[in-house]
Amino acid sequence: MVSGYYKQDGRVNKFVVGLTVVAVVFFVFFVAVAAIVGTNYKQLGNFIKVYALVHSQYIEPTDTANLVDGATHGMVESLGDPYSIYLDAAMFKQLEDQIHGSFAGLGILVGLDKDAGSDKGLLTVKRVYKDTPAYRQGLKEGDRITAIDERDARGIDLDTAIKLMRGPVGSKVTLTVLHAGSAKPVRLELVRAEIRVPTVEGKMLSGSRIGHISITQFTEKTPGEMDSVLANLQKQEMNGLILDLRNNPGGELGSVTKVADNFVPQGPIVYVDYRSGAEEVRNADEQYLHLPLVVLVNENSASAAEILAGAIQDRKTGILVGTTTFGKGIVQTVFPLNSGAGEQAGLKLTTARYLTPGKHYINKKGIQPDVAVKDNPDLPGDEQLNRAETIIKEKISGQA
Repeated sequence: MVSGYYKQDGRVNKFVVGLTVVAVVFFVFFVAVAAIVGTNYKQLGNFIKVYALVHSQYIEPTDTANLVDGATHGMVESLGDPYSIYLDAAMFKQLEDQIHGSFAGLGILVGLDKDAGSDKGLLTVKRVYKDTPAYRQGLKEGDRITAIDERDARGIDLDTAIKLMRGPVGSKVTLTVLHAGSAKPVRLELVRAEIRVPTVEGKMLSGSRIGHISITQFTEKTPGEMDSVLANLQKQEMNGLILDLRNNPGGELGSVTKVADNFVPQGPIVYVDYRSGAEEVRNADEQYLHLPLVVLVNENSASAAEILAGAIQDRKTGILVGTTTFGKGIVQTVFPLNSGAGEQAGLKLTTARYLTPGKHYINKKGIQPDVAVKDNPDLPGDEQLNRAETIIKEKISGQA
C-alpha cells in the first residue's frame, strides 16, 4: 500500500491516505473489469463503499490483506462450484505436497469413526506406512487418537487433524493414543519426517499368477511407481491383472494418462473440452498390456480414477466390476497467486470437462460397472475382489 501524510487536528494521519489509495486501487481495478465485462457500476460502487466502511468503521481494526482474502474467497464461492476453491498459503502448500506425492508428517492415514452413543467422530488410524515415525512408535490400524499435542481430538474435523499432525521436518508432536483393545491411553512423542507414501502397490494373489494392483491416487510419482510394480509382477509371470481403483479420489490429469497408456491400445484415452470450444485429446501409443484385465470401482472412485476406468471400458480392454463411480467429469487448473504475505496462495478453478473415449460425459452420473457387485461390510471377505478373481480365471481359461 502506498503511504502518504494527511493533516488532521494537527496530527499526521497515514491511515486515511492509505485507505484512500487502497480504495482508488480497487476502483481503478474494478472499473477496468467493468469496461471489459459490462458489470453494473452501482455494484462496484457498493463494493468499494463496503470495503471503506468496514476498514474505517468496524469496531475492531481490520487488515487489508484479510479483507482482500475474504473478497477473493467470496468471489470464488459465488460460482457455486464445490471444486473451484481459493487456496490460502497453507492449503496451497498441502495441495502441492499431494501432487508431488510427499509431505512432512507422521506416516499414518486417518479417518473419522462414529463413537457409539455419540455424534462425535473418533480420529482412527486406518493405515500405518512402514519405516515412518508412526510405524517406529508402534501405531497400528484401529488405534484411536484422542488428543494432538494438548488439543482434544474427539469430534475434530479431518482437515484440522491433518494440519495439526503435519509440520516442518524435525519438529515434534505428541499424540495421545488409545491402542486397539486397551482401556488406558498412552502419550507418544513423534518427530515429523519427510513422508513418501506409495500410490501404487501390487502383489500376486495367493495360489495364482493373477496380479492385484491398487492405486490410491494419481500424483507425479504414480506413473513411475506403476512401471516398477508392473515390471515386478511380469517377472513373476503374471497372466492376468486386477486393477483396484476403489476409494481413489483422483489426482493429476497428466499422471493418469501416462498410467492409462499401459492398459489401452493406440488411440484416445480422454477428451478434454474447454470453454473456448477447443478440444484436447490425450492419446495412448501402440504399446500396452495384453493380459486379461478387471478393474474394481466403487462410489468413491472419482475424477482421474474415472478417466482410467472409462478409457479401459470404452476401449474394451478390461471389465469393470463393483458399483457406479462418483461422477466427477470436470477438470481443475491450479493457478499460483501471491498471498500478500510473502507466501504463495492459489486458485483451483474448473476450466474444462472431460469425456471418455466413447464421448460419454459422466459428470454427476458416474460410470456403470459391467458387472455390478456390492461389498457387504457385515460379511467377511471382499465380494468384489472375489468376483473379479473369478472373472479373470474364466478369461484365462477361455484363452487357454
